[in-house]
Amino acid sequence: MHALMTLNALPASSHFDHVDRLLETQADSISWIPLSTGLLRPLGMSSRFQACNLFKKAGLSFLSPVLLSYVSTNLLFILIIDSSKVIGNYLLGAGRADCTGPVAEIPLMGYAKLDQVGGGLLMRLYSRAFIVAELDDSRRVVFVSADIGMVSQRVRLEVLRQLKSKYGELYRHDNVILSGTHTHSGPGGYFQYTLFWITSKGLIRPSLNAVVNGIVKSIDIAHQNMKRGRLFINRGTVENSQINRSPFSYLQNPESERSRYSSNTDKEMVLLKMVDENGEELGLISWFAVHPVSMNNTNRLVNSDNMGYASYLFEQEKNEGMLPGEGSFVAAFASSNLGDVSPNTKGPFCINTGDSCNNPESTCPVGGAKMCMAMGPGNDMFDSTRIIGQNIYSKAKELYENAFQEITGPLSSAHQWANMSDVSVELNATHTVKTCKPALGHSFAAGTIDGVGAFNFTQGNLVEGDPFWDEIRDQLLGEPSNETKACHKPKPILFSTGEMTRPHPWHPDIVDVQIVAIGSLAIIAVPGEFTTMSGRRLREAVKTEFDSHGAPGTDVVIAGLCNVYTHYITTYEEYQVQRYEAASTIYGPHTLSAYIQLYRGLARSIALNTVQDLPPGPEPPFFNITNLTLVPSLIADLVPVNKTFGDVLQEVRQQYQPTEVAEVTFVGANPRNSAENETEHNFLTVERYTSTSDSWHVVQNDASWDTRFYWTKGLLGRSNVTVKWHIPHDTEPGIYRIRYFGHYKKRLSNSLAVSIPFEGTSSVFEITAL
Repeated sequence: MHALMTLNALPASSHFDHVDRLLETQADSISWIPLSTGLLRPLGMSSRFQACNLFKKAGLSFLSPVLLSYVSTNLLFILIIDSSKVIGNYLLGAGRADCTGPVAEIPLMGYAKLDQVGGGLLMRLYSRAFIVAELDDSRRVVFVSADIGMVSQRVRLEVLRQLKSKYGELYRHDNVILSGTHTHSGPGGYFQYTLFWITSKGLIRPSLNAVVNGIVKSIDIAHQNMKRGRLFINRGTVENSQINRSPFSYLQNPESERSRYSSNTDKEMVLLKMVDENGEELGLISWFAVHPVSMNNTNRLVNSDNMGYASYLFEQEKNEGMLPGEGSFVAAFASSNLGDVSPNTKGPFCINTGDSCNNPESTCPVGGAKMCMAMGPGNDMFDSTRIIGQNIYSKAKELYENAFQEITGPLSSAHQWANMSDVSVELNATHTVKTCKPALGHSFAAGTIDGVGAFNFTQGNLVEGDPFWDEIRDQLLGEPSNETKACHKPKPILFSTGEMTRPHPWHPDIVDVQIVAIGSLAIIAVPGEFTTMSGRRLREAVKTEFDSHGAPGTDVVIAGLCNVYTHYITTYEEYQVQRYEAASTIYGPHTLSAYIQLYRGLARSIALNTVQDLPPGPEPPFFNITNLTLVPSLIADLVPVNKTFGDVLQEVRQQYQPTEVAEVTFVGANPRNSAENETEHNFLTVERYTSTSDSWHVVQNDASWDTRFYWTKGLLGRSNVTVKWHIPHDTEPGIYRIRYFGHYKKRLSNSLAVSIPFEGTSSVFEITAL
């Protein structure tokens, strides 16, 4: 059987380089057919793109689309490769698993807003895992992107423990990267450090279990699906999808440095494409820097925001005919150096007056900082999520279809634990500085234009704090030491978390630093949110190490929110003006320099093949916490008089048209019952009747973008569930119904309660053509 390779999107000068590489690696399987473009014209093909369509219609298999390379103005060459002789460079596996967790009553992680708790579901959260191994299986690496706010140290430690119990030493702390997409609409409660308990209401075991088990399951699936395959990389610019939310901080960086870049955000997307040796598409990883905060802090529906919507679109396209969450193709849209990057492209405005508040303090003349909010490109947060996600997906699709630069070469991984509270940094031959014990500044409490904080805190606070709040802090938590104050200057300290240890430390000291190299691609796993310029400096430093130690031409990408969360990392210059990101740079003004020093050491060890000589560093703690939470306990669910669980309270209409919203309300029960009894559970389905088989077929589920599941808590254990289906414009006319699935808790005795499954079904309704 033959397969056809393409260079469609490469400039002409790149075609020959790519062909040379193909000839070197696949010489036994290649033949050339010269074809005059004149021969195409009788077939109605005036371009190589139309020719591609002809070959697709012919049913030929593809490792990539068709290679049609112009060698002169009138001559076209088709490169035909015998796919039975193509050699995969790696063993590849991809897997996806649900990690949604409880969708009700759990604080959502990201905005640190105490009253923003889950009240339903818009889209399910998934962990997406990718394994790359050398053909002799001597080395392998794992990259996971999970639809969660960030990977906590507790999550990583529990995942690694489970992997060790299943696979021994195959998957370890040095060759497994766990990255969070940074959605702000996922359940919290999966941290072991005290600070995060405040807004997450403690360590919530069902939430933690869902994340850990989902990640492990996705790795299990990838492990089981390993096959020979090939990797391709591509890069491109994403437009109209981001702004710098702290431009006044960015402007503190040297003009000579800023002049090297065309934008104050990184617009480049890096995409890694995976196919098996027979041309079957396996998946992709995309890295792009933007905050998934299109859904704002008024949202109560669990969802994966703009990056998750991009994954949803790509996977729906590739897993044709499958419901969301099903199918073998896995598309991960991973985070990068997104620290100061917002998707809310209209910028900040005073929500009470409509005036711009794009000023150094992000404040409004009336109402102060609380009135200053950035808006996305859409009419509301759902529309903005869709627009930004669509932009990201569209660029990824273009890059994927034109990814022809092949990744080859050995695998390597380097990892160390570092005590970030005490790193000595050599700035130059005469100056050495140190990092600090963790501390958060006053501007941390101000929040950002994507989600403002509380009270009267403002960004850019450089005065010595606030006497009112400092006094409350000193009485409740203790005053920062003079040493910590001096180390963090000019940051006015709000919480000296590195000096707060009850009931457990408030912030981590021991942090993972890690680089994984897949041939010529180096993935830097960073434990937090690097700003645009911080990420540029880090990438450049790591690339320089590879270039100067025998590995020139290495592609370097940053994977954000990995392994342990340490808030933000600004440049030294950005730190001086103490906006939110700088106030949240917890290890002091030299945090970035310390990380650059550590990651340079990792890159050097990979380039020189001396990883085995790296000292591992001090291991992080694993605190003995099982479940410590202020989330209300589950009580027995009750129903109104003469009603039972699943009964319809408000029916659908009899008829709808596409673009309308079908809505039904049921007698419900607490969704936490379902989350605590099943790792994967559909709360709803939309079903279409098929007369030929006299049966119902599911066309949408609760992972679908078009469905929304709302839970409303009532009194004395009663609650309602409302399901809304935003009917897509291309919905096929016919007869439909909506079903709801839940569990209610029934108490059998004072010490024993059980969860009992139930379901409810709407009346049938008709969808007519527009």
